[in-house]
Amino acid sequence: MNHRILITGSSGLVGNALVPAFESRMVCVERLDLHARGAARGDVRDRDRVQRAMRDCEGVIHLAAVSRVIWGQHAPDFCWSTNVDGLRNVLEAAACSGRRPWVVFASSREVYGQPARLPASEDCPLRPVNIYGRSKVAGEQLVAAAQRDGIRACVIRLSNVFGTTADHADRVVPAFARGAIAGEPLRVDGADHAFDFTHIDDVARGIVSLAALLGEGGKPPPPIHFVTGIPTTLGELAQMAIEIAGSRSRILHSAPRDFDVARFVGNPARAGALLGWLPQVGLREGLTRLIHGFRNERSAVHTEATAS
Repeated sequence: MNHRILITGSSGLVGNALVPAFESRMVCVERLDLHARGAARGDVRDRDRVQRAMRDCEGVIHLAAVSRVIWGQHAPDFCWSTNVDGLRNVLEAAACSGRRPWVVFASSREVYGQPARLPASEDCPLRPVNIYGRSKVAGEQLVAAAQRDGIRACVIRLSNVFGTTADHADRVVPAFARGAIAGEPLRVDGADHAFDFTHIDDVARGIVSLAALLGEGGKPPPPIHFVTGIPTTLGELAQMAIEIAGSRSRILHSAPRDFDVARFVGNPARAGALLGWLPQVGLREGLTRLIHGFRNERSAVHTEATAS
């Protein structure tokens, strides 16, 4: 394993899980995030800031992005400049660095659009249906060009990662968990839409394994998606949250958004073959943990309010 790495997007869902995972393995982590405080604060669109952050690093995990489909739809120029130009800055800084660090680029299952056949493998055609997905395809093309120029870069594709109470409140898994605990109606935009929900612990474990491979001089693998291979509809997810929470929440059905993919489930075979990775935390277990976490937070807030 390398001794010093840079994680961009270090304050996000995946970044927050990766920092302690690497530090527990005695890896020094340099952090860079637009929403961080202090020395770690920085924008990947700032080329000089990226170069300074990468100094003395032997590897880079590039997570920084406009990471939500709906955010990309609302701010397409900002999405493109962050997701594409920001990655270009990272790759150029890696090329100029005397240490020639390896680079892992976090892409998304959105690059596949709506696959013609499921479960999807990493070799499925890339046919994105929204600006976020198109920005990730453009990023993957930048990585391919960097590889041809000798940069040890590779691509991972993430799918509906969930698992912590610090996640964005309006993402579907935490939204259903919170709503079920509170007994509020759960709005389901497209009950038959189905996705491959992957727990953050599994994703972090996969990325750490990939970093170990690269840090030991291994050849950068082809694109890898970390997926469970198990589809769950949004209707099933809502019902599961209600059941686990012991809630009286009602399910309110709404039409799906026209810029969303309707169904995705991936094949985890490549991650298994190249990294020995298999998902370990199922959706029910992960959702149960999340609901318990939200309940503990609510209880702590109530206790503090009562004490004051």
